[in-house]
Amino acid sequence: MADTAERIATEERFLDAAERLLIDIGYANISTRRLAEEAGANHGLVHYYFGSMEHLFLRVLERFTERLIVRQREMYAEPLPFIEKWRAAMSFLDRDLENGYQKVWFELQAMAWNRPELKERLARVHAQWRQVLREAFAPAMARYGIDTDQFPLEAMTALVITFNEGIILERLGGITEGQTELLAMIDRWLVSLESNAAEKGHGHHEST
Repeated sequence: MADTAERIATEERFLDAAERLLIDIGYANISTRRLAEEAGANHGLVHYYFGSMEHLFLRVLERFTERLIVRQREMYAEPLPFIEKWRAAMSFLDRDLENGYQKVWFELQAMAWNRPELKERLARVHAQWRQVLREAFAPAMARYGIDTDQFPLEAMTALVITFNEGIILERLGGITEGQTELLAMIDRWLVSLESNAAEKGHGHHEST
């Protein structure tokens, strides 16, 4: 049991160190020795515990994602109008730029472009976010009376996923032109949907 606990603690030190370095200097600049120094552990344990640096990096992303998925689901579960949840989700875009998650996610996507076995794991991360949006959008679309034949749930989910990724990519490059106006436009549309739903007696809140 002691050996197991020690291994888990060492793995966590490697993951914590890799997360910091991915945010600070990017995956291409992280050597095994640099990571081991940051973690305060033997560099030989990196491949012994994780198989490769690439797999360690992906585990960092998966762990980071797990934390944020919990946050996202808790937010969407709040008994608030969908417009308030949308605004919270948009504020998370800012927060996740600051905490480094977006940089880690996009850097590792680039790392995996020519590695099919890595792309599969990145796709699973993407699928987790897609499922969160499905769960949040389905009741909101029903409340707002959106015609799902004309605007299918899967299409709306894909639209918002790609919309978010576009904003993230631009912000990582220091580009923000038009984003404030775009978000304001969507906000106005959601306000009108919320107002119409309230007038039709659908209640003041929707649950997810």
